[in-house]
Amino acid sequence: MPIDPAKAVAAEPRSAEISWDHKDVQLYHLGLGAGVPATDPGELRYTLESRLHVLPSFATVAGAGMGVVGGLSAPGIDIDLAAVLHGGQSVTLHRPVPASGRAVSTSRVAAVYDKGKAAVLVLRSEASDAEGPLWTSDAQIFVRGEGGWGGDRGPSERLDIPAREPDKTVERPVREDQALLYRLSGDWNPLHADPEFAGLAGFDRPILHGLCTYGMTLKAVVDTVLGGDVTRVRSYRTRFAGIFFPGETLRIRMWTDEGRVQVTVTAVERDDAPVLADTVVEHS
Repeated sequence: MPIDPAKAVAAEPRSAEISWDHKDVQLYHLGLGAGVPATDPGELRYTLESRLHVLPSFATVAGAGMGVVGGLSAPGIDIDLAAVLHGGQSVTLHRPVPASGRAVSTSRVAAVYDKGKAAVLVLRSEASDAEGPLWTSDAQIFVRGEGGWGGDRGPSERLDIPAREPDKTVERPVREDQALLYRLSGDWNPLHADPEFAGLAGFDRPILHGLCTYGMTLKAVVDTVLGGDVTRVRSYRTRFAGIFFPGETLRIRMWTDEGRVQVTVTAVERDDAPVLADTVVEHS
């Protein structure tokens, strides 16, 4: 079969130097819809270099987010990219991400799971600078048609929605050109920009990047529950449960517990169709 799990997991990690500066961070934040209202002090923390802090989900695009690309070309993996779906994403922070920096990013296939009709690759990227570890980021990649070899099915983390009303609910309108702006942070997949390509993939128009909704959701949690303090985020994980179109409105429901926020994200205009599920922000 095109995936050799033992070979993929045993392969030597791939390392590359990455760097970023305040312009990369500001562009990423703008790609998530930051800066509205433009003079709001809370928004200026995302957009003005003299006050800049870094949303932890920036780890997914720092250095153009090469971890996933590198993982899909690892030894033991020979797959049709048309069969690939981004199933989930997590990031664990070892300390706050600086507004500019240089680091070494090391990528590897951490696990390969057999889901029967699909394989799941866990692609792990770890970044460290001169002061030590910065973050660990895992992308869960579904590869349709590549399961069924009798391997470990892996964990199945499905969270029950709490049996109470959300503690916080916010709605975030998304601009029609949001994907065009977000893709400037490094994801050039034409699915998010070219109507003809989107049509070939079965969509009537381009869809928003899953990692864009991922970042927008974390920003909403930070601004709503964590007092705008990005340094309180310890980890953040989600499962991509459905598509979202630019021009729609995100509905973000939050249930708060000690040190933890559970979140669901839906599309308002499509009767609360699921967008993100099994979503948790752990914080100090």
